[in-house]
Amino acid sequence: MSADFDVADLKRRMQSAIQSLKHELAGLRTGRASAALVEPVMVHAYGQTMPLNQVASITVPEPRALAVQVWDKGMVSAVEKAIRDANLGLSPTVEGQLLRIRIPELNEQRRKEMVKYAHKYGEEGKVAVRHVRRDGIDRLKKLLKDKAISEDDEKRLSAEVQKVTDAHVNEVDATVEAKEKEIMQV
Repeated sequence: MSADFDVADLKRRMQSAIQSLKHELAGLRTGRASAALVEPVMVHAYGQTMPLNQVASITVPEPRALAVQVWDKGMVSAVEKAIRDANLGLSPTVEGQLLRIRIPELNEQRRKEMVKYAHKYGEEGKVAVRHVRRDGIDRLKKLLKDKAISEDDEKRLSAEVQKVTDAHVNEVDATVEAKEKEIMQV
């Protein structure tokens, strides 16, 4: 076996794709408050666009509410506008430098829509995992062509790459299924 091929590196890259999926899914609204819900919100501040968590702290004081404490008094209206314009279906109430956001109940139609988004993110996660597999298989074929590994090693390593890929695809499915249950829970 060649030192040029590292299955552990492929596992790490596939795990990174799954972490990215989990981050995307955390931003999906489930009817419960979560700081991750407003993390993707971008605020126009100080002449540039920056993430909400760089101009305010986000807390979850109760299960159906978020509190956004804006650090700079002059940024309150920009943060409020960014949250309203983020198309999350949230409307903050301004209390000085604190924005309170009530998380409304999701109706059945909205829940089904969120499940579709979860499945879309899951598909993107699977595609990312498969891209890593493709890179690994291409690397093996190149090593075989360059006579750096034998055909038996190439077949064995290809099978191992496929086994790792299958495990990560199953993990993506399980993650999406868990999120779907969480979204559909009333």
